[in-house]
Amino acid sequence: MISRSLKPAVTRLITPVASAALRLGITPNGVTWVGAIGVVVSALYFYPRGQFFAGSVAIVILALSDLFDGTMARISKSGASRWGSFLDSTIDRVTDSAILLGIAIYLINEQDSLSYVVLVTLVTGMLVPYIRAKAESFSIQCSGGIAERTERLMISLTAIGLHGLGISFVLAVGMWLLAVLGLVTVAQRMLIVRKALHK
Repeated sequence: MISRSLKPAVTRLITPVASAALRLGITPNGVTWVGAIGVVVSALYFYPRGQFFAGSVAIVILALSDLFDGTMARISKSGASRWGSFLDSTIDRVTDSAILLGIAIYLINEQDSLSYVVLVTLVTGMLVPYIRAKAESFSIQCSGGIAERTERLMISLTAIGLHGLGISFVLAVGMWLLAVLGLVTVAQRMLIVRKALHK
């Protein structure tokens, strides 16, 4: 929901930078790989050590690659590349999972029961895009839901980063919110598919 409303403005803002990157010979897929590796390494290095704020700042900066690669692909007329689209979607799953996995490792080491909630968010985070992909294999558009990827990422990184600044209970609130929103989004998408198949 947020991503659809903000995307046009953000695209206009980053288009000049994306154009400059293309002129330097940087490819969209190259940006995708660099950003993904950076996010995974940051999440699995900082978060298990309890360095939540530093890790979140690094991930936010590196995650900007996800905006640039799509814009670069459209400018370079390679946006229709099936490999590029597949790569981007697959790497999104890897980076999102790495963030939650890093937090889960820390919580498990601390014997914190919040780790179970994080595991729920990890599972629903995989289910939401899976349902969409499966629906599209039936030619059903299924991109709706209360919390799409952008919303989930914003909630998780905000909660983790603020926890790193010492704000009490914010991590628990953020993870519980993610778990609930994830379950609701899974249910919403399942209903979308069920309704479409019963027409």
